[in-house]
Amino acid sequence: MSFDRRVDPELTGALGMLPVLALPEDMEKIRAFAPLPREKSAAVRETDLYIDGADGRQMLIKMFEPIDEPADPRPAILWIHGGGYILGHPDAEGYVCEQFVLHAGCVVLAPDYRLAPEHPYPAALEDSYTALTWLAQSVDKLLVDPARIAIGGGSAGGGLAAALALMARDRGGPKICFQMPLYPMLDQRNEAPSTHEELHRAVWSRPNNEAAWQMYLGTADPDHPWASPARAEDLSGLPPAYLCVGQLDLFRDETIQYAARLMQAGIDVELHVHPGLYHASELFVPDATISKRVRAGYVDALARAFAKSVD
Repeated sequence: MSFDRRVDPELTGALGMLPVLALPEDMEKIRAFAPLPREKSAAVRETDLYIDGADGRQMLIKMFEPIDEPADPRPAILWIHGGGYILGHPDAEGYVCEQFVLHAGCVVLAPDYRLAPEHPYPAALEDSYTALTWLAQSVDKLLVDPARIAIGGGSAGGGLAAALALMARDRGGPKICFQMPLYPMLDQRNEAPSTHEELHRAVWSRPNNEAAWQMYLGTADPDHPWASPARAEDLSGLPPAYLCVGQLDLFRDETIQYAARLMQAGIDVELHVHPGLYHASELFVPDATISKRVRAGYVDALARAFAKSVD
């Protein structure tokens, strides 16, 4: 069956509106895309904060929190935006951040990390670690419960979340109660069977994936687990995880393989593979029935993780 016939009917229209672009030639065009417009929730306060980044310069962190003043410390998630390590901004995922606030009762901190190729690995990861450390050190000021700090992200943000969990473990850094790498970009080898399937129209192609990894890693060691989390030999001691991926996603198999290896390492994992979905489709068609179901699934997983961390 052809790719188009396998896509959920509510999601096919968006494919026709997405231009076919190639990296690195079309980098400027890709970066010029504006975030989808959204009507901001009146129940969520959005604030721009600035902290010292890993390179000493000021880094933006967008904070999303309930309008109502809290009676007790709240859980928090560090949400890392996607974009192939080469593009993106927290504003592009503001709707998802609002959903976490509204339905998981948490604070969301979304860092504007440095992008490749101008800032190759480990810039984005070090910025993410700096944001996590700042969050852990600012719990009193932010009214956050230090026992309920989670990390997550989609696509490259999911890859950074997985790498951040490894880095925090290896450095003895802040304690993370839960990790949520969604359809994560984990493996620079680009060898999994799903990377060879007819998924070229599904937002993120095999050639673009190869080019983005090259721009992200630069001259770094591609075998280092912090650079390419799928290469990590030891996954023990990591926080519980929730992963999801579309069956028509380039990252399907590396997501499944990583989830299996986490389980084999004794980590509690919840994994969902969604038929009819391509890469990040719930962001491109947010009002589709399947998009709402996917989003509700990971928002609920975060809420359950926070509730469990109280026990």
